Amino acid sequence: MFIVVKKYSDSLKLKVVRDYQEGYLGFRRVAKKHGIQSKSQVERWVKLYEKFGEEGIISKKNKETYSVHFKLDVLSFIKRTGSSETEAALHFGLKHPTLIASWKKAFREGGAEALDRSKGRSPMSDTSKNRKNKQIEGKNMTDKQKLERENELLRLEVEYLKKLRAFQMDPEGYLEKHRQRYHSNSKKNSD
Repeated sequence: MFIVVKKYSDSLKLKVVRDYQEGYLGFRRVAKKHGIQSKSQVERWVKLYEKFGEEGIISKKNKETYSVHFKLDVLSFIKRTGSSETEAALHFGLKHPTLIASWKKAFREGGAEALDRSKGRSPMSDTSKNRKNKQIEGKNMTDKQKLERENELLRLEVEYLKKLRAFQMDPEGYLEKHRQRYHSNSKKNSD
C-alpha cells in the first residue's frame, strides 16, 4: 500500500483557508468541498496562515536550509513533548511541517548522518563523476581516513546527546536560548 501525495496550488490553499475562516464550515466539510484529501491538511494550512500569513502556505522555489543540529533539536523536541509535526513546526517557526516528516524518515533510516545530506540532484554533467568518485573513495579509503570519518560521526553524536541532555533538564530555557540563533542562521542561509 502506498499513499498518493497531491500538490495543491497556492490559490487553492488561500481559497480553502478563507473559506474556513468565514466560519460556516468545519475542517472536514471545507476539505470535502474543495476535494482535499484530509481535514488535517486544511487544519495545517489554517494554522500556518494564522501564524505566518500568506507566506506560510505559499510554495517557495528557494527553500531554506537547516543545520543538522537544528533538525536534531526539532526531532528531539517532538520525542520529548509528544508534539505533532505541525505543533513543532509552529513552535520552531518552520513554515513547512512536512519537512519534519522527511527529517524523521531520514533519521530513522540513516541516523544523524542522513540529516546532513542535501536534497536534489547534482548537475547532470557531474552525476556520473560523483558516482564514480564515491565508489573509488569507498574502496580507497585508508584505515586512517575511515577512523577519522568514524570519529567525526561520534563527535556529532556526542554533541547531539549533550544538547538532548540540556534540553531534557530545561526545555523552555534551552529552546528560548537557541530559537534566536536558529532564526538568525536561517535568515543568513536564505540571503
